[in-house]
Amino acid sequence: MQLKEMALLKRQGYIDGRWVDGDGGKRFAVSDPASGQTIVEVADMGAAETRRAIDAAARALPAWRAKPAKDRAVILRKWYDLILAHADDLALLMTTEQGKPLAEARGEVVYGASFVEWFAEEGRRANGDIIPTIAADRRLLAVKQPIGVCAAITPWNFPIAMITRKVAPAFAAGCTVVAKPAEATPLSALALAELAERAGFPPGVFNVIVGSGERAPEIGMEMCTNPVVRKVSFTGSTEVGRILLRQSADTVKKLSLELGGNAPFIVFDDADLDAAVEGALASKYRNAGQTCVCANRLYVQEGVYDAFAKKLADKVAQFKVGAGTEAGVTIGPLIEEAAVRKVEEHVADALAKGATAVLGGKRHARGGLFFEPTVLTGVTPAMRVA
Repeated sequence: MQLKEMALLKRQGYIDGRWVDGDGGKRFAVSDPASGQTIVEVADMGAAETRRAIDAAARALPAWRAKPAKDRAVILRKWYDLILAHADDLALLMTTEQGKPLAEARGEVVYGASFVEWFAEEGRRANGDIIPTIAADRRLLAVKQPIGVCAAITPWNFPIAMITRKVAPAFAAGCTVVAKPAEATPLSALALAELAERAGFPPGVFNVIVGSGERAPEIGMEMCTNPVVRKVSFTGSTEVGRILLRQSADTVKKLSLELGGNAPFIVFDDADLDAAVEGALASKYRNAGQTCVCANRLYVQEGVYDAFAKKLADKVAQFKVGAGTEAGVTIGPLIEEAAVRKVEEHVADALAKGATAVLGGKRHARGGLFFEPTVLTGVTPAMRVA
């Protein structure tokens, strides 16, 4: 991978305005899911480093909170401009560590930057309220204030947009943040931190902790149990969300949990089938089906079932599978071997229970983490895939 600006490729965590290694110098590999090759090894941090990041965020909070909203907005706007100025590098970095096609990655960079732009402006308008009262001698005022130090734990499927979506509103409101990106995709978050530093974020306002899957539980535990952290935002599995909710109970934190989706896609007899197929393609196959809002199953009314299934399979058959950096690729690799095995198990279960593989249904001839784009018909609620 050759970036235009290699300074965006970081190998250390970011605490209190400094790039630092983990205690003991431990590192873990970040791999390209398309090739299986190691991109770089990054610092493997744990609870102690997380605690120091939280302390740094707490020290930075008073000055950041006191800064006028318009001054915070100026810094956020500079960050937005820098993200767009480095969009090509950020997209290549994302595709290399996550696998999605480069066109999708570029779209995510712009989408992710839009949160920064939006909240830079909304932060200027964090207005309070005067509330009518029950008596003439009373006045009720509601004033909006930053909650304090926030922790953000983000997934691997949208490694830039999920960071900016969480931290931009926190910064705009006057909060400081400790972010923990997924172990599979830490490089995008670290590049954002580099650009935030250039934009003028003071030390301690934005901290990024990176750690392996083995150390993720201790990082999450520190974020949830540390009384200095007042807000936790997490996007990921329902199982992990429950754990974080339990761990945050004793310190009575505010939490925002965006957990696993379970979305049906419904096609009625009177639908425009061509439009429905395009909608299904966008909903199901984006990012190789690895999004929390992907359709889990498609319900098609009997009168158009066969016609819709054929049109869908014909379109899916045109997908080009390959590394996201290759021209024309629409389906990249899955994120890890466990994901491929899960897809195999779901397809095998469906076929064993009477479904038909109209298209695909097995690992791709390219090998590795590639799986054939698949269309199953005759699926019933008794099947795991449903």
